[in-house]
Amino acid sequence: MPRPREQLVAVSDTPYYHIVSRCVRRTYLCGYDQQSGKSYEHRRQWIEERIRLLSSLFAVDLCAYAVMSNHYHLVVKLCPEQGEEWTDEEVLARWSSLYKGPLIVQRYLKGESLIEAERRFLERTVEVYRQRLTDLSWFMKCLNEPIAREANREDDCTGHFWESRFKSQALLTEQALLSCMAYVDLNPVRAAMAETPETSDHTSIKERLMPRFDLGQAIQKQMDSGYLRQFPVSLKPLLTFEGNQRNDVVRGILFSLQDYLELVDYTGRVIHPTKRGHIAEDLPSILTRLGLSPEEWLEEACGFEVRYARNQRAELGWRRRVA
Repeated sequence: MPRPREQLVAVSDTPYYHIVSRCVRRTYLCGYDQQSGKSYEHRRQWIEERIRLLSSLFAVDLCAYAVMSNHYHLVVKLCPEQGEEWTDEEVLARWSSLYKGPLIVQRYLKGESLIEAERRFLERTVEVYRQRLTDLSWFMKCLNEPIAREANREDDCTGHFWESRFKSQALLTEQALLSCMAYVDLNPVRAAMAETPETSDHTSIKERLMPRFDLGQAIQKQMDSGYLRQFPVSLKPLLTFEGNQRNDVVRGILFSLQDYLELVDYTGRVIHPTKRGHIAEDLPSILTRLGLSPEEWLEEACGFEVRYARNQRAELGWRRRVA
């Protein structure tokens, strides 16, 4: 039986989560339909653009993503502290990019004066919006719902586009975070959709290596479709790799990008030797820091979904009992 989301997502336990959302019946509603011969590849671009724009509006950092033919993966970091730093005006501007809001909010944004009772209502509304802009469920609602509506409008039909509510997996350790990111970035290679990570479309690793996101075009398409009203912020980059410097101001991933790329390349070579060549003789230094042998790392990366889906609930429950 599905469990309430608040029992699966707790920033106090970990800010990092792996998200998966699948199309209904696992058909290729974002890829190429072999039976009809129709291509839906352009929908993968819809999803990627929506992911990037929403992460900039929400207090959610993107670690990794991969948009496949019938599902997509996200690795996100929830950052409620970012929302606490926003002014009331910033909160209203971000939320108004997605929804009109009540009349009092619209009047305030137009510069109209409000009476005391209206101001108190506005203050309560701002706090509600601030909480929503840091919430994973609201992030996913604002991501999946417009994609479903646009796909149904294109197909001139009604009904579900997504198979079920999104699935989330807590990433409780640095090892889990890295293995999950590598798993996500290598999805197109494993599915034989690309020969190398750097040539895999609609993935975070390609975006890190060859930035190509057209912000103006993405905003215009979202506004034309009616799913974006404005975009008052700058595009948020993918969560950076900060190396091994551990201090209070580091907000990124505590590994270097070079080590991560070597790790992904090594893992890809072993899993797909016919596409990526032979296994390198020298192991990447990241394995030594993790204290893993090549065999252990491959077991972690290849069996990620099964392993962490099975263990995350038990570990979350254990942490709460100890606390």
